Amino acid sequence: MLSHQRAFKRPLLNCADPATDLFSSEMAVLAHDNSHDPRLIYANAIALRLWERSWQEMIGMPSRCTAEEEAREQRASALQRAHNQDAFEGYSGVRVSRTGQRFMINNARIWTLWDDKGQNCGQAAAFSSWSWL
Repeated sequence: MLSHQRAFKRPLLNCADPATDLFSSEMAVLAHDNSHDPRLIYANAIALRLWERSWQEMIGMPSRCTAEEEAREQRASALQRAHNQDAFEGYSGVRVSRTGQRFMINNARIWTLWDDKGQNCGQAAAFSSWSWL
């Protein structure tokens, strides 16, 4: 949550219990590591429901698999833009659930995650607007 504050100059959530409140938030929040083929390291309850996956199915999955193959290049461009700028706001794109259900995410924020030593350790995204296609 500190990385979001750093990137956007505002908190992701205003809350007393960040871990619990983030997981149960009304906005979808996901994060992946910074490996060559980034793997998901976090998905809150809304994200798990949208992608129709359990925690065990979602965590460790290549994050590219959250999008249909046809949408992956656009997704990669948005992630690169966020990497270059440290953050990017206003991203929209089509995603696909485990069962093939397609949905559009709107006005997503994407930002770089930093560890306590100031090292890039991945990226996160949050959005509260989506529609089923």
